[in-house]
Amino acid sequence: MSTAEKSGACRIMLEEDTDTEQAFENVLAEIQSFELPIEATLRSVYDDQTNGHKKFMEKLDACIRNHDKEIEKMCNFHHQGFVDAITELLKVRSDAEKLKVQVTDTNRRFQDAGKEVIVQTEDIIRCRIQQRNITTVIEKLQLCLPVLEMYSKLKEQVSMKRYYSALKTMEQLENVYFPRVSQYRFCQLMVDTLPKLREDIKEISMSDLKDFLESIRKHSDKIGETAMKQAQQQKNFSVIMQKQNNARFGKNMHVNNDSILEEKNDIVLKHVLEEEAENEEEVLTVQDLVDFSPVYRCLHIYSALGDEETFENYYRKQRKKQARLVLQPQSSVHETVDGYRRYFTQIVGFFVVEDHILHVTQGLVTRAYTDELWNMALSKIIAVLRAHSSYCTDPDLVLELKNLIVIFADTLQGYGFPVNRLFDLLFEIRDQYNETLLKKWAGIFRDIFEEDNYSPIPIGSEEEYKVVISKFPFQDPDLEKQSFPKKFPMSQSVPLIYIQVKEFIYASLKFSESLHRSSTEIDDMLRKSTNLLLTRILSSCLLNLIRKPHIGLTELVQIIINTTHLEQACKYLEDFITNITNISQETVHTTRLYGLSTFKDARHAAEGEIYTKLNQKIDEFVQLADYDWTMAESDGRASGYLMDLINFLRSIFQVFTHLPGKVAQTACMSACQHLSTSLMQMLLDSELKQISMGAVQQFNLDVIQCELFASSEPVPGFQGDTLQLAFIDLRQKANHVERNE
Repeated sequence: MSTAEKSGACRIMLEEDTDTEQAFENVLAEIQSFELPIEATLRSVYDDQTNGHKKFMEKLDACIRNHDKEIEKMCNFHHQGFVDAITELLKVRSDAEKLKVQVTDTNRRFQDAGKEVIVQTEDIIRCRIQQRNITTVIEKLQLCLPVLEMYSKLKEQVSMKRYYSALKTMEQLENVYFPRVSQYRFCQLMVDTLPKLREDIKEISMSDLKDFLESIRKHSDKIGETAMKQAQQQKNFSVIMQKQNNARFGKNMHVNNDSILEEKNDIVLKHVLEEEAENEEEVLTVQDLVDFSPVYRCLHIYSALGDEETFENYYRKQRKKQARLVLQPQSSVHETVDGYRRYFTQIVGFFVVEDHILHVTQGLVTRAYTDELWNMALSKIIAVLRAHSSYCTDPDLVLELKNLIVIFADTLQGYGFPVNRLFDLLFEIRDQYNETLLKKWAGIFRDIFEEDNYSPIPIGSEEEYKVVISKFPFQDPDLEKQSFPKKFPMSQSVPLIYIQVKEFIYASLKFSESLHRSSTEIDDMLRKSTNLLLTRILSSCLLNLIRKPHIGLTELVQIIINTTHLEQACKYLEDFITNITNISQETVHTTRLYGLSTFKDARHAAEGEIYTKLNQKIDEFVQLADYDWTMAESDGRASGYLMDLINFLRSIFQVFTHLPGKVAQTACMSACQHLSTSLMQMLLDSELKQISMGAVQQFNLDVIQCELFASSEPVPGFQGDTLQLAFIDLRQKANHVERNE
């Protein structure tokens, strides 16, 4: 029940109870019965009654007196017990003092005995505190040690240049370990060092990348050389096998040449197989030659740092700069094969590295990027080759260049780069190669013609005969039946020219190899280049030879004979080309050799030169004529100059027996007509005013000798008096002069 409720109850009681005394007793009872504050109860006493305070105090005093009486009664009742207790206490007082002394002594003795225990206890407490501290330290160290170990691992990785692993360790430190010990100052120091460490790693990796780029720039030629060598080795076996099959399939004209060629191919094949077996264990890849770890490391580092795009842009920019440097050739590149080889190997090395980077990295270089680089490089390469190859005047150098371009193209084609434009360029270079070949063979032909003695080849034995036959396809049953010694009708230049034409075909074929062209195209190229050799070079050399002043009639006769045999040998040259390409001559689009027209033109020129030189020789003899037109009588014999001339003509026409009949007859008729005309001009000379009978008779003797010469048939084949008709006008004029005299 609350205080307010109790106060209300008291007020009700005061109002309803008419007996004041009884009310005060109730209040006193209430006061005695509660320990709670009595302010409300007392306030009701003062507030509810007039003079209630005084009455209440009286009532309270009475109550107090009653209680005092009760207390006194109780004390009196218990007084004896108290006295007895005091008496008992006094009795035990002495015992208590003794006990106190004993307790004090015991306490002293306990204190003395416990000093050591106290010391040990303090030690124990101190140890307990240390143990607790150690435990705390261990717990904290166990919390910090992994952080320190990881940080130490980070430092070790950096010192060992394991930068990508170091970056991963940094991520673990920041995400896992540092939050556990963030309250410690050393943690903040470590955190502060990480950004600088990242920048240092970034700079170091970039420095390594720069060193790598410089290294591959310096060693790109070695990389390219290895790649080209491997590509060449892969092709060698198939090429040799194909050549061997072609040699066995073809049907050559000469058995000796077949056996030699087959034996040569077998030897080459064996050599290639042995070489490949030796090099099989030494096959190197680009990874063996180049340490790509700086690129991978730098790429991983920049990827881990979220700056991969910067790295890619830098790498591509630097490689484009290097590509431009590689594609810029030295000014002397065209002077030697090594110059071209270094140029190609550097380019191959560059693109082999880029191809490797393309396939082993994700996104550092793309196919579009490499295609862009290759197209730029291809345009530059073609421009360089067009410009520099034009300086090449040595066909061997051009051939070496072609072989290098083929190996270069095959190598890069093996890495997936398109090379069709390079093979198109080779067709341009092929024309240039043919021009250099033609120039070279022009010199060869000139040397052969200069060294020829223009005499039939003498043969003293069967061995010598076979040697000539092995060089030149000559067939003459009559000559075979003759005994030794004997002579071939042609001079030494004929087999040499024939051999050199075949060598030219071989040289032209060398350029056509490995161009990925069909046999028909190769056959067409060989025939066209051979026709150029015959129609331009050999024909020009023959014409120049024929027009040389020191070439006499005997040499011209031999030249005509030589061209006849060379013309007959053209069909063997066609067979030779057919055996190489296995393309039948009956094919519709097969080009024919123009040997017939070439040698026919040369013969016509030689024949014309024979006629001219023969007439010049006649003029030289006629100029020696010294007629005395006033002589009294003749010497009775023909003039000496005329007899010498006739003897000369007889000897010359003896040489003409090896010429075709028509040529010899034309030359003889031309000589007789020219002699007749020259003698006629003497008679018709405007300065000749008078001729004596003796002079007429002497001149008549000379005409008679000319007629006798004509009738002696110096060249067989004339019908009747055809040759004598050359002097008919001269005879008539001489008779007329004689009659007039």
